[in-house]
Amino acid sequence: MITFDQSMSHGGLLCGIDEAGRGPLFGPVVVASVVLPLDEAHIIQGINDSKKLTAKKREQLYEQIIKNAIEYHIAFVDVDTIDKINILQATILGMKECVQSLKTHVENILVDGNPVDLGVPTQNIVHGDATSYHIAAASILAKVARDRYIEQIADQFPQFDLVKHKGYGTAKHRQELKMYGPTAMHRKSFLTHLDRW
Repeated sequence: MITFDQSMSHGGLLCGIDEAGRGPLFGPVVVASVVLPLDEAHIIQGINDSKKLTAKKREQLYEQIIKNAIEYHIAFVDVDTIDKINILQATILGMKECVQSLKTHVENILVDGNPVDLGVPTQNIVHGDATSYHIAAASILAKVARDRYIEQIADQFPQFDLVKHKGYGTAKHRQELKMYGPTAMHRKSFLTHLDRW
């Protein structure tokens, strides 16, 4: 991952962007960007695709990334926006907020996934969170930020086991929806695709 990013940096700085929460039935999508130093003295060991890490390891790395980052930004795009403009456009909106927040001159902006128009030149890396150090770091920031937010509001929705499923469409979550119906924090546009949840 480090080698890949060094090859993309041309001696300059990079910004990595990734998101968490595109798939859940509940809650916001969260997009994070991060600019990290690439010199050996500041490399954070253990950074990887957030999905391949335990929650405890993600939490540890989150603190290290925040501490070492030259800059970072975390954007939350709410349920109403997701329902209004769709999840892809909502994710792009979060990415644009991250790009617009950049104060550091970077050589390259690396974005996980397929090409999207962010209004500035970007390098789109398919499976970027498993390839790029910066994108993996951004994936950790986005995932931890979203999980923490869901856990903070979970007691407002005691009928849903949000601390466990984080709003994803698990069998337990679908069963809860059948029993209690959706809340204001559920993505109505997602529920229309389910067979009565």
